Amino acid sequence: MPAAARSCCPGPRSSASTASAARRSTRRGRRMSRGREGRGRRYSPPGPLTCFSGSVPSAPRHPAHRKEGWGLGKEHFSLPNPASPPDAVALSGPAGRLTYAALHGRVAAAAAALAAQGLGRGDRLAFLGQNHPAQLVLLFACARLGAILVPLNWRLAAPELRFILDDSGARLLAATREMAAAAGAAAPPGCALLDAEADWPAAAPPAAGAPDDPLLLVYTSGTTGQPKGAVLDQRALLANAANARHAFALTAADRVLTLLPMFHVGGLNIQTTPALLAGAEVVLLPRFDPEATFAAIAAHRPSLTLLVPAVMQALVAHPGWAAADLSSLRAVGAGSSEVPLPLIEAFHARGIPVQQVYGATETGPIAIVQTREAALAAPGSLGAPALHGEARVVDPRGREAPPGTPGEIQLRGPHVARGYWNAPAATAANFRDGWFRSGDVGLRDAAGRFWFTDRLKHLIISGGENIYPAEVERILRTAPGVLEGAVCGRPDPRWGEVPVAVVVPGPGFEREAVLRHFEGRIARFKQPRAVVAVPALPRTALGKVRVEALREIAARG
Repeated sequence: MPAAARSCCPGPRSSASTASAARRSTRRGRRMSRGREGRGRRYSPPGPLTCFSGSVPSAPRHPAHRKEGWGLGKEHFSLPNPASPPDAVALSGPAGRLTYAALHGRVAAAAAALAAQGLGRGDRLAFLGQNHPAQLVLLFACARLGAILVPLNWRLAAPELRFILDDSGARLLAATREMAAAAGAAAPPGCALLDAEADWPAAAPPAAGAPDDPLLLVYTSGTTGQPKGAVLDQRALLANAANARHAFALTAADRVLTLLPMFHVGGLNIQTTPALLAGAEVVLLPRFDPEATFAAIAAHRPSLTLLVPAVMQALVAHPGWAAADLSSLRAVGAGSSEVPLPLIEAFHARGIPVQQVYGATETGPIAIVQTREAALAAPGSLGAPALHGEARVVDPRGREAPPGTPGEIQLRGPHVARGYWNAPAATAANFRDGWFRSGDVGLRDAAGRFWFTDRLKHLIISGGENIYPAEVERILRTAPGVLEGAVCGRPDPRWGEVPVAVVVPGPGFEREAVLRHFEGRIARFKQPRAVVAVPALPRTALGKVRVEALREIAARG
Protein backbone atom coordinates (compact mmCIF):
# COMPACT_ATOMS: atom_id res chain seq x y z
CA MET A 1 0.00 0.00 0.00
CA PRO A 2 2.58 3.57 -1.42
CA ALA A 3 3.48 2.70 -1.56
CA ALA A 4 3.10 2.56 -0.05
CA ALA A 5 2.20 0.38 2.08
CA ARG A 6 3.45 1.42 5.45
CA SER A 7 1.27 0.66 8.45
CA CYS A 8 1.63 2.89 11.49
CA CYS A 9 0.09 1.37 14.57
CA PRO A 10 -0.05 2.46 18.20
CA GLY A 11 2.26 0.73 20.61
CA PRO A 12 4.20 1.15 23.82
CA ARG A 13 5.85 4.52 24.37
CA SER A 14 9.49 4.81 23.43
CA SER A 15 12.50 6.39 25.07
CA ALA A 16 12.98 9.95 23.86
CA SER A 17 16.75 9.91 24.19
CA THR A 18 17.13 6.70 22.18
CA ALA A 19 14.74 7.96 19.53
CA SER A 20 16.67 11.20 19.28
CA ALA A 21 19.86 9.29 18.68
CA ALA A 22 18.07 7.20 16.07
CA ARG A 23 17.07 10.37 14.29
CA ARG A 24 20.67 11.57 14.28
CA SER A 25 21.98 8.35 12.81
CA THR A 26 23.38 8.74 9.32
CA ARG A 27 22.15 6.77 6.40
CA ARG A 28 25.26 5.07 5.09
CA GLY A 29 24.82 2.33 2.57
CA ARG A 30 26.43 0.47 -0.23
CA ARG A 31 26.21 2.58 -3.35
CA MET A 32 24.23 1.16 -6.23
CA SER A 33 25.27 3.56 -8.96
CA ARG A 34 22.73 3.85 -11.69
CA GLY A 35 22.42 5.84 -14.83
CA ARG A 36 19.48 6.71 -16.95
CA GLU A 37 18.54 4.25 -19.64
CA GLY A 38 17.18 5.70 -22.83
CA ARG A 39 13.60 4.96 -23.81
CA GLY A 40 13.32 1.68 -25.64
CA ARG A 41 16.71 0.30 -24.63
CA ARG A 42 16.75 -3.16 -23.09
CA TYR A 43 19.08 -4.90 -20.70
CA SER A 44 20.79 -8.12 -21.66
CA PRO A 45 20.43 -11.00 -19.21
CA PRO A 46 21.88 -12.66 -17.32
CA GLY A 47 23.78 -10.36 -14.96
CA PRO A 48 23.27 -6.88 -13.60
CA LEU A 49 20.36 -4.76 -14.66
CA THR A 50 21.41 -2.24 -17.26
CA CYS A 51 18.80 0.20 -16.03
CA PHE A 52 21.63 0.79 -13.53
CA SER A 53 24.94 1.97 -14.91
CA GLY A 54 26.89 0.38 -12.08
CA SER A 55 27.14 -3.18 -10.87
CA VAL A 56 23.99 -4.46 -9.20
CA PRO A 57 24.07 -8.14 -8.27
CA SER A 58 21.43 -10.40 -9.67
CA ALA A 59 19.17 -12.05 -7.13
CA PRO A 60 20.04 -13.43 -4.63
CA ARG A 61 21.05 -9.92 -3.61
CA HIS A 62 22.47 -10.45 -0.13
CA PRO A 63 23.52 -13.32 2.13
CA ALA A 64 20.07 -13.74 3.66
CA HIS A 65 18.69 -14.58 0.24
CA ARG A 66 20.88 -17.66 0.20
CA LYS A 67 19.03 -19.27 3.08
CA GLU A 68 17.96 -22.23 0.98
CA GLY A 69 16.28 -19.73 -1.32
CA TRP A 70 13.89 -18.83 1.50
CA GLY A 71 11.92 -21.89 0.45
CA LEU A 72 11.28 -20.31 -2.96
CA GLY A 73 11.90 -22.34 -6.07
CA LYS A 74 12.63 -21.11 -9.57
CA GLU A 75 8.99 -20.50 -10.43
CA HIS A 76 7.95 -17.73 -12.75
CA PHE A 77 5.41 -15.15 -11.68
CA SER A 78 2.44 -16.67 -13.47
CA LEU A 79 -1.17 -17.63 -12.97
CA PRO A 80 -2.09 -20.99 -11.40
CA ASN A 81 -1.42 -24.10 -13.40
CA PRO A 82 -3.70 -24.25 -16.47
CA ALA A 83 -4.68 -27.72 -15.28
CA SER A 84 -6.70 -26.08 -12.50
CA PRO A 85 -10.48 -25.96 -13.19
CA PRO A 86 -10.83 -23.83 -16.34
CA ASP A 87 -14.28 -22.65 -15.32
CA ALA A 88 -13.12 -21.39 -11.90
CA VAL A 89 -13.77 -17.64 -11.63
CA ALA A 90 -10.63 -15.51 -11.51
CA LEU A 91 -12.04 -11.98 -11.72
CA SER A 92 -15.50 -10.54 -11.23
CA GLY A 93 -17.01 -7.11 -10.71
CA PRO A 94 -18.41 -4.20 -12.73
CA ALA A 95 -15.97 -4.85 -15.60
CA GLY A 96 -17.32 -8.37 -16.08
CA ARG A 97 -16.49 -11.93 -15.12
CA LEU A 98 -13.42 -13.88 -16.24
CA THR A 99 -12.67 -17.53 -15.62
CA TYR A 100 -9.08 -18.66 -15.20
CA ALA A 101 -9.18 -20.19 -18.67
CA ALA A 102 -10.28 -16.85 -20.16
CA LEU A 103 -7.69 -14.96 -18.12
CA HIS A 104 -4.92 -17.29 -19.29
CA GLY A 105 -6.04 -16.65 -22.86
CA ARG A 106 -6.06 -12.88 -22.43
CA VAL A 107 -2.61 -12.88 -20.85
CA ALA A 108 -1.16 -14.93 -23.72
CA ALA A 109 -2.83 -12.73 -26.34
CA ALA A 110 -1.67 -9.52 -24.63
CA ALA A 111 1.90 -10.79 -24.34
CA ALA A 112 1.97 -11.67 -28.04
CA ALA A 113 0.51 -8.28 -29.00
CA LEU A 114 3.01 -6.41 -26.83
CA ALA A 115 5.88 -8.42 -28.28
CA ALA A 116 4.65 -7.48 -31.75
CA GLN A 117 4.81 -3.83 -30.63
CA GLY A 118 8.48 -4.34 -29.80
CA LEU A 119 8.15 -4.74 -26.04
CA GLY A 120 10.81 -7.10 -24.79
CA ARG A 121 12.88 -8.02 -21.81
CA GLY A 122 13.66 -5.00 -19.64
CA ASP A 123 11.33 -2.64 -21.53
CA ARG A 124 8.81 -0.60 -19.57
CA LEU A 125 5.06 -0.58 -20.14
CA ALA A 126 3.07 2.02 -18.18
CA PHE A 127 -0.58 1.55 -17.24
CA LEU A 128 -3.10 4.30 -16.50
CA GLY A 129 -6.57 3.45 -15.26
CA GLN A 130 -8.74 2.77 -12.27
CA ASN A 131 -8.87 -0.81 -10.99
CA HIS A 132 -9.53 -2.90 -14.09
CA PRO A 133 -8.80 -6.49 -15.20
CA ALA A 134 -6.60 -5.02 -17.93
CA GLN A 135 -3.93 -4.03 -15.41
CA LEU A 136 -3.66 -7.59 -14.12
CA VAL A 137 -3.62 -8.99 -17.66
CA LEU A 138 -0.76 -6.64 -18.55
CA LEU A 139 1.14 -7.47 -15.37
CA PHE A 140 1.15 -11.20 -16.13
CA ALA A 141 1.88 -10.47 -19.80
CA CYS A 142 4.95 -8.46 -18.79
CA ALA A 143 6.07 -11.37 -16.62
CA ARG A 144 5.86 -13.64 -19.69
CA LEU A 145 8.06 -11.26 -21.67
CA GLY A 146 10.49 -10.22 -18.94
CA ALA A 147 9.17 -6.67 -19.32
CA ILE A 148 8.40 -4.19 -16.54
CA LEU A 149 4.99 -2.74 -15.67
CA VAL A 150 4.83 0.85 -14.40
CA PRO A 151 1.42 1.43 -12.75
CA LEU A 152 0.43 5.10 -12.75
CA ASN A 153 -1.63 6.94 -10.17
CA TRP A 154 -4.64 8.18 -12.15
CA ARG A 155 -5.15 10.99 -9.61
CA LEU A 156 -1.91 12.69 -10.66
CA ALA A 157 -1.84 15.75 -12.90
CA ALA A 158 -0.36 15.53 -16.40
CA PRO A 159 3.05 17.02 -15.41
CA GLU A 160 3.36 14.49 -12.58
CA LEU A 161 2.53 11.62 -14.91
CA ARG A 162 4.96 12.99 -17.46
CA PHE A 163 7.77 12.94 -14.89
CA ILE A 164 7.20 9.24 -14.16
CA LEU A 165 6.94 8.36 -17.84
CA ASP A 166 10.14 10.27 -18.59
CA ASP A 167 12.02 8.89 -15.60
CA SER A 168 11.01 5.29 -16.27
CA GLY A 169 11.65 5.54 -20.00
CA ALA A 170 8.36 3.80 -20.75
CA ARG A 171 8.07 2.72 -24.39
CA LEU A 172 4.33 2.13 -24.24
CA LEU A 173 1.47 3.64 -22.24
CA ALA A 174 -1.64 1.47 -21.99
CA ALA A 175 -4.73 3.27 -20.71
CA THR A 176 -8.32 2.29 -20.08
CA ARG A 177 -10.75 4.07 -22.35
CA GLU A 178 -11.95 6.49 -19.71
CA MET A 179 -8.32 7.54 -19.17
CA ALA A 180 -7.40 7.83 -22.84
CA ALA A 181 -7.50 11.64 -22.87
CA ALA A 182 -5.37 11.89 -19.73
CA ALA A 183 -2.89 9.44 -21.22
CA GLY A 184 -2.66 11.47 -24.40
CA ALA A 185 -1.98 14.63 -22.42
CA ALA A 186 0.76 13.01 -20.35
CA ALA A 187 2.58 10.82 -22.89
CA PRO A 188 6.02 12.18 -23.84
CA PRO A 189 7.40 11.92 -27.37
CA GLY A 190 8.44 8.37 -28.20
CA CYS A 191 5.95 6.77 -25.84
CA ALA A 192 3.24 5.03 -27.89
CA LEU A 193 -0.35 4.82 -26.63
CA LEU A 194 -2.29 1.56 -26.40
CA ASP A 195 -5.90 0.69 -25.65
CA ALA A 196 -5.59 -1.37 -22.46
CA GLU A 197 -9.04 -2.86 -23.05
CA ALA A 198 -8.28 -4.04 -26.59
CA ASP A 199 -9.48 -7.50 -27.57
CA TRP A 200 -6.19 -8.92 -28.80
CA PRO A 201 -6.33 -12.01 -31.03
CA ALA A 202 -5.30 -15.33 -29.55
CA ALA A 203 -1.61 -16.06 -30.06
CA ALA A 204 1.31 -17.86 -28.46
CA PRO A 205 3.73 -15.31 -26.96
CA PRO A 206 7.47 -15.78 -26.58
CA ALA A 207 8.52 -16.92 -23.11
CA ALA A 208 11.49 -14.80 -22.08
CA GLY A 209 10.75 -13.91 -18.47
CA ALA A 210 12.82 -15.27 -15.57
CA PRO A 211 12.35 -15.11 -11.78
CA ASP A 212 15.17 -12.58 -11.38
CA ASP A 213 13.74 -10.21 -13.99
CA PRO A 214 12.36 -6.92 -12.67
CA LEU A 215 8.60 -6.87 -13.10
CA LEU A 216 7.23 -3.84 -11.26
CA LEU A 217 8.51 -0.28 -11.21
CA VAL A 218 6.32 1.41 -8.60
CA TYR A 219 6.75 5.08 -7.83
CA THR A 220 6.36 6.11 -4.22
CA SER A 221 3.66 8.65 -3.50
CA GLY A 222 6.22 10.65 -1.49
CA THR A 223 5.14 13.66 0.55
CA THR A 224 8.19 15.70 -0.44
CA GLY A 225 10.32 15.97 -3.57
CA GLN A 226 9.98 13.92 -6.73
CA PRO A 227 8.67 10.35 -6.50
CA LYS A 228 11.14 7.48 -6.61
CA GLY A 229 10.60 4.24 -8.50
CA ALA A 230 11.18 1.04 -6.53
CA VAL A 231 12.32 -1.93 -8.65
CA LEU A 232 10.62 -5.22 -7.69
CA ASP A 233 11.52 -8.41 -9.54
CA GLN A 234 9.40 -11.49 -10.18
CA ARG A 235 10.93 -13.30 -7.22
CA ALA A 236 9.96 -10.41 -4.94
CA LEU A 237 6.33 -10.72 -6.01
CA LEU A 238 6.42 -14.48 -5.53
CA ALA A 239 7.85 -14.04 -2.03
CA ASN A 240 5.26 -11.39 -1.27
CA ALA A 241 2.49 -13.72 -2.43
CA ALA A 242 3.84 -16.51 -0.23
CA ASN A 243 3.90 -14.08 2.69
CA ALA A 244 0.27 -13.16 2.04
CA ARG A 245 -0.90 -16.74 1.64
CA HIS A 246 0.73 -17.67 4.93
CA ALA A 247 -0.50 -14.63 6.89
CA PHE A 248 -4.09 -14.74 5.64
CA ALA A 249 -4.30 -18.54 5.22
CA LEU A 250 -5.27 -17.73 1.63
CA THR A 251 -6.44 -20.62 -0.57
CA ALA A 252 -8.30 -21.21 -3.82
CA ALA A 253 -11.52 -21.36 -1.79
CA ASP A 254 -11.27 -17.67 -0.85
CA ARG A 255 -12.91 -14.70 -2.50
CA VAL A 256 -11.01 -11.41 -2.16
CA LEU A 257 -12.61 -7.98 -2.51
CA THR A 258 -10.17 -5.44 -3.98
CA LEU A 259 -11.24 -1.82 -3.64
CA LEU A 260 -7.97 -0.02 -2.90
CA PRO A 261 -6.11 1.37 -5.94
CA MET A 262 -3.82 -1.11 -7.65
CA PHE A 263 -1.39 1.62 -8.68
CA HIS A 264 -0.03 1.12 -5.15
CA VAL A 265 1.63 -2.10 -4.02
CA GLY A 266 -0.90 -2.42 -1.21
CA GLY A 267 -3.94 -2.71 -3.43
CA LEU A 268 -2.04 -4.81 -5.95
CA ASN A 269 0.10 -7.14 -3.86
CA ILE A 270 -1.24 -7.61 -0.34
CA GLN A 271 -4.19 -9.73 -1.42
CA THR A 272 -4.94 -9.31 -5.15
CA THR A 273 -1.99 -10.95 -6.91
CA PRO A 274 -1.57 -13.52 -4.09
CA ALA A 275 -5.22 -14.52 -4.59
CA LEU A 276 -4.72 -15.03 -8.33
CA LEU A 277 -1.54 -17.03 -7.76
CA ALA A 278 -3.52 -19.20 -5.34
CA GLY A 279 -6.42 -19.73 -7.74
CA ALA A 280 -8.89 -17.70 -5.67
CA GLU A 281 -11.51 -15.28 -7.01
CA VAL A 282 -10.88 -11.53 -6.96
CA VAL A 283 -13.85 -9.16 -6.91
CA LEU A 284 -12.52 -5.96 -8.44
CA LEU A 285 -14.12 -2.57 -7.74
CA PRO A 286 -12.90 0.39 -9.84
CA ARG A 287 -12.50 2.58 -6.77
CA PHE A 288 -13.70 2.85 -3.21
CA ASP A 289 -17.24 3.98 -2.47
CA PRO A 290 -18.96 3.03 0.82
CA GLU A 291 -22.30 2.11 -0.73
CA ALA A 292 -20.66 0.18 -3.57
CA THR A 293 -18.52 -1.65 -1.02
CA PHE A 294 -21.49 -2.73 1.09
CA ALA A 295 -23.30 -3.78 -2.09
CA ALA A 296 -20.32 -5.82 -3.29
CA ILE A 297 -20.02 -7.57 0.07
CA ALA A 298 -23.72 -8.43 -0.04
CA ALA A 299 -23.60 -9.65 -3.65
CA HIS A 300 -20.26 -11.48 -3.75
CA ARG A 301 -19.78 -12.57 -0.12
CA PRO A 302 -15.99 -12.08 0.00
CA SER A 303 -13.97 -13.78 2.71
CA LEU A 304 -11.11 -11.25 2.73
CA THR A 305 -10.52 -7.62 1.89
CA LEU A 306 -7.86 -4.95 2.43
CA LEU A 307 -8.61 -1.51 3.85
CA VAL A 308 -6.78 1.62 4.98
CA PRO A 309 -7.83 3.67 8.02
CA ALA A 310 -9.59 6.36 6.00
CA VAL A 311 -11.68 3.68 4.26
CA MET A 312 -12.38 1.92 7.55
CA GLN A 313 -13.56 5.20 9.06
CA ALA A 314 -15.81 5.89 6.05
CA LEU A 315 -17.42 2.47 6.38
CA VAL A 316 -17.91 2.65 10.16
CA ALA A 317 -19.38 6.17 9.92
CA HIS A 318 -21.73 5.27 7.05
CA PRO A 319 -25.43 4.90 7.90
CA GLY A 320 -25.36 1.43 6.35
CA TRP A 321 -22.68 0.09 8.71
CA ALA A 322 -24.96 -1.28 11.41
CA ALA A 323 -27.29 -3.07 9.00
CA ALA A 324 -24.60 -4.37 6.62
CA ASP A 325 -24.18 -8.15 6.57
CA LEU A 326 -20.42 -8.61 6.95
CA SER A 327 -20.58 -12.22 8.10
CA SER A 328 -18.74 -13.53 5.03
CA LEU A 329 -15.55 -11.67 6.01
CA ARG A 330 -13.26 -13.87 8.07
CA ALA A 331 -10.59 -11.14 8.30
CA VAL A 332 -9.66 -7.68 7.06
CA GLY A 333 -6.13 -6.61 6.23
CA ALA A 334 -5.19 -3.04 7.15
CA GLY A 335 -2.19 -0.82 6.63
CA SER A 336 -0.62 2.28 5.04
CA SER A 337 -0.97 4.47 8.14
CA GLU A 338 -1.84 4.29 11.80
CA VAL A 339 -5.02 2.34 12.47
CA PRO A 340 -6.72 3.88 15.52
CA LEU A 341 -7.77 1.35 18.14
CA PRO A 342 -11.43 2.48 18.02
CA LEU A 343 -11.57 1.43 14.36
CA ILE A 344 -9.99 -1.93 15.14
CA GLU A 345 -12.50 -2.40 17.94
CA ALA A 346 -15.41 -1.50 15.64
CA PHE A 347 -14.48 -4.36 13.29
CA HIS A 348 -13.69 -6.74 16.13
CA ALA A 349 -17.15 -6.03 17.54
CA ARG A 350 -18.55 -7.35 14.25
CA GLY A 351 -16.46 -10.51 14.61
CA ILE A 352 -13.90 -9.44 11.99
CA PRO A 353 -10.21 -9.54 13.00
CA VAL A 354 -8.14 -6.65 11.64
CA GLN A 355 -4.77 -8.04 10.53
CA GLN A 356 -2.18 -5.27 10.41
CA VAL A 357 0.25 -5.30 7.50
CA TYR A 358 3.45 -3.29 7.78
CA GLY A 359 5.80 -2.54 4.95
CA ALA A 360 6.45 -0.08 2.16
CA THR A 361 6.56 0.17 -1.60
CA GLU A 362 10.17 -0.95 -1.28
CA THR A 363 9.20 -4.19 0.48
CA GLY A 364 6.59 -5.43 -1.92
CA PRO A 365 4.92 -4.49 0.60
CA ILE A 366 4.42 -7.34 3.11
CA ALA A 367 7.30 -7.31 5.62
CA ILE A 368 5.69 -7.56 9.07
CA VAL A 369 2.17 -8.89 9.45
CA GLN A 370 -0.30 -10.15 12.01
CA THR A 371 -1.87 -13.55 11.78
CA ARG A 372 -5.56 -13.79 12.58
CA GLU A 373 -4.76 -15.06 16.07
CA ALA A 374 -2.24 -12.27 16.73
CA ALA A 375 -4.72 -9.66 15.54
CA LEU A 376 -7.12 -10.73 18.27
CA ALA A 377 -4.46 -11.24 20.95
CA ALA A 378 -2.49 -8.00 20.45
CA PRO A 379 -4.55 -5.42 18.54
CA GLY A 380 -2.42 -2.44 17.58
CA SER A 381 0.84 -4.33 17.18
CA LEU A 382 2.44 -4.70 13.77
CA GLY A 383 2.83 -8.43 14.22
CA ALA A 384 5.88 -10.55 13.40
CA PRO A 385 8.19 -10.78 10.37
CA ALA A 386 6.51 -12.29 7.33
CA LEU A 387 7.19 -15.90 6.35
CA HIS A 388 9.90 -15.01 3.82
CA GLY A 389 11.71 -12.13 5.46
CA GLU A 390 13.49 -10.66 8.42
CA ALA A 391 12.91 -7.57 10.55
CA ARG A 392 15.04 -5.95 13.20
CA VAL A 393 15.23 -2.82 15.34
CA VAL A 394 18.59 -1.07 15.10
CA ASP A 395 20.17 1.47 17.45
CA PRO A 396 22.05 4.57 16.20
CA ARG A 397 25.32 2.61 16.01
CA GLY A 398 23.82 -0.01 13.73
CA ARG A 399 23.52 -2.68 16.41
CA GLU A 400 20.38 -4.70 16.93
CA ALA A 401 18.44 -3.24 19.84
CA PRO A 402 17.29 -5.52 22.68
CA PRO A 403 13.56 -6.11 23.25
CA GLY A 404 11.73 -3.05 24.53
CA THR A 405 14.34 -0.61 23.22
CA PRO A 406 13.25 1.68 20.37
CA GLY A 407 15.25 2.14 17.21
CA GLU A 408 14.87 2.14 13.44
CA ILE A 409 12.91 -0.74 11.91
CA GLN A 410 14.90 -2.42 9.13
CA LEU A 411 13.63 -5.09 6.76
CA ARG A 412 15.29 -7.76 4.63
CA GLY A 413 14.22 -10.64 2.43
CA PRO A 414 13.48 -11.72 -1.14
CA HIS A 415 10.45 -9.41 -1.15
CA VAL A 416 12.64 -6.30 -0.86
CA ALA A 417 13.25 -4.07 -3.89
CA ARG A 418 16.61 -3.96 -5.63
CA GLY A 419 16.77 -0.21 -5.21
CA TYR A 420 15.42 2.93 -6.83
CA TRP A 421 15.34 3.61 -10.55
CA ASN A 422 17.68 6.43 -11.59
CA ALA A 423 18.32 7.40 -7.96
CA PRO A 424 21.71 6.09 -6.77
CA ALA A 425 21.95 8.48 -3.82
CA ALA A 426 18.53 7.47 -2.51
CA THR A 427 19.38 3.80 -3.01
CA ALA A 428 22.64 4.17 -1.08
CA ALA A 429 20.83 5.98 1.73
CA ASN A 430 18.00 3.48 2.11
CA PHE A 431 19.53 0.05 1.36
CA ARG A 432 22.55 -1.58 2.98
CA ASP A 433 23.54 -5.23 2.76
CA GLY A 434 20.03 -6.00 1.61
CA TRP A 435 18.44 -4.27 4.61
CA PHE A 436 15.87 -1.63 3.77
CA ARG A 437 15.97 1.28 6.19
CA SER A 438 12.33 2.10 6.82
CA GLY A 439 12.83 5.46 8.52
CA ASP A 440 10.34 4.32 11.16
CA VAL A 441 11.03 4.15 14.87
CA GLY A 442 9.63 1.10 16.60
CA LEU A 443 10.44 -1.61 19.08
CA ARG A 444 10.22 -5.37 19.45
CA ASP A 445 8.64 -6.72 22.60
CA ALA A 446 9.62 -9.84 24.54
CA ALA A 447 7.10 -11.91 22.57
CA GLY A 448 8.74 -10.94 19.27
CA ARG A 449 5.96 -8.58 18.21
CA PHE A 450 6.88 -5.30 16.56
CA TRP A 451 5.32 -1.98 17.56
CA PHE A 452 5.38 1.31 15.68
CA THR A 453 6.29 4.58 17.37
CA ASP A 454 6.64 7.23 14.65
CA ARG A 455 8.50 8.34 11.56
CA LEU A 456 12.05 9.53 12.23
CA LYS A 457 11.57 12.56 10.01
CA HIS A 458 8.34 13.57 11.78
CA LEU A 459 10.09 13.98 15.12
CA ILE A 460 9.59 17.39 16.77
CA ILE A 461 12.54 18.74 18.78
CA SER A 462 11.38 21.41 21.22
CA GLY A 463 13.94 22.91 23.57
CA GLY A 464 16.12 19.84 23.15
CA GLU A 465 13.27 17.47 24.02
CA ASN A 466 11.99 14.91 21.51
CA ILE A 467 8.28 14.74 20.75
CA TYR A 468 6.74 12.02 18.60
CA PRO A 469 3.58 13.36 16.90
CA ALA A 470 1.95 9.92 16.96
CA GLU A 471 2.03 9.88 20.76
CA VAL A 472 0.33 13.29 20.93
CA GLU A 473 -2.18 12.35 18.21
CA ARG A 474 -3.48 9.39 20.19
CA ILE A 475 -4.66 11.81 22.87
CA LEU A 476 -5.85 14.39 20.33
CA ARG A 477 -8.24 11.85 18.80
CA THR A 478 -10.06 11.55 22.13
CA ALA A 479 -10.49 15.32 22.59
CA PRO A 480 -14.09 16.65 22.57
CA GLY A 481 -15.27 18.11 19.28
CA VAL A 482 -12.39 16.67 17.22
CA LEU A 483 -13.39 14.50 14.26
CA GLU A 484 -9.79 13.87 13.23
CA GLY A 485 -6.47 15.55 13.76
CA ALA A 486 -2.72 15.47 13.29
CA VAL A 487 0.24 17.05 15.05
CA CYS A 488 3.34 18.66 13.57
CA GLY A 489 6.08 21.08 14.54
CA ARG A 490 5.95 24.84 14.01
CA PRO A 491 9.07 27.04 14.14
CA ASP A 492 9.46 28.91 17.42
CA PRO A 493 12.11 31.55 18.20
CA ARG A 494 12.58 30.32 21.78
CA TRP A 495 12.17 26.54 21.60
CA GLY A 496 13.21 25.86 18.00
CA GLU A 497 9.82 24.34 17.28
CA VAL A 498 6.66 23.60 19.21
CA PRO A 499 3.86 21.08 18.61
CA VAL A 500 0.69 22.31 16.94
CA ALA A 501 -2.56 20.37 16.48
CA VAL A 502 -4.36 20.62 13.13
CA VAL A 503 -7.91 19.33 13.49
CA VAL A 504 -11.16 18.82 11.63
CA PRO A 505 -13.74 20.25 14.05
CA GLY A 506 -17.00 18.54 14.94
CA PRO A 507 -19.98 19.42 17.14
CA GLY A 508 -18.95 21.06 20.40
CA PHE A 509 -15.46 21.99 19.21
CA GLU A 510 -13.62 24.61 21.27
CA ARG A 511 -9.92 25.31 20.90
CA GLU A 512 -9.36 25.91 24.60
CA ALA A 513 -11.17 22.69 25.49
CA VAL A 514 -8.89 20.74 23.14
CA LEU A 515 -5.79 22.26 24.74
CA ARG A 516 -7.11 21.52 28.25
CA HIS A 517 -7.73 17.91 27.22
CA PHE A 518 -3.97 17.25 27.25
CA GLU A 519 -3.44 18.41 30.84
CA GLY A 520 -2.42 15.52 33.05
CA ARG A 521 -2.42 13.11 30.12
CA ILE A 522 0.99 13.90 28.66
CA ALA A 523 4.11 15.85 29.63
CA ARG A 524 3.67 19.60 29.37
CA PHE A 525 6.43 20.03 26.80
CA LYS A 526 4.59 17.60 24.51
CA GLN A 527 1.27 19.43 24.69
CA PRO A 528 0.22 21.40 21.57
CA ARG A 529 0.71 25.14 21.88
CA ALA A 530 -2.05 25.91 19.39
CA VAL A 531 -4.99 24.31 17.61
CA VAL A 532 -5.69 25.08 13.94
CA ALA A 533 -9.08 24.10 12.49
CA VAL A 534 -9.33 23.00 8.84
CA PRO A 535 -12.15 21.52 6.70
CA ALA A 536 -10.02 18.42 5.93
CA LEU A 537 -6.52 17.15 6.58
CA PRO A 538 -4.21 17.15 3.54
CA ARG A 539 -3.75 13.55 2.45
CA THR A 540 -2.03 11.46 -0.20
CA ALA A 541 -3.90 9.03 -2.47
CA LEU A 542 -3.55 6.32 0.17
CA GLY A 543 -4.94 8.50 2.93
CA LYS A 544 -1.62 9.35 4.59
CA VAL A 545 -1.39 12.85 6.02
CA ARG A 546 0.91 15.05 3.94
CA VAL A 547 3.24 16.29 6.65
CA GLU A 548 4.84 19.13 4.68
CA ALA A 549 1.40 20.51 3.80
CA LEU A 550 0.39 20.10 7.44
CA ARG A 551 3.40 22.13 8.54
CA GLU A 552 2.46 24.90 6.13
CA ILE A 553 -1.04 25.00 7.60
CA ALA A 554 0.38 25.10 11.14
CA ALA A 555 2.79 27.89 10.22
CA ARG A 556 -0.01 30.01 8.73
CA GLY A 557 -2.43 29.28 11.58
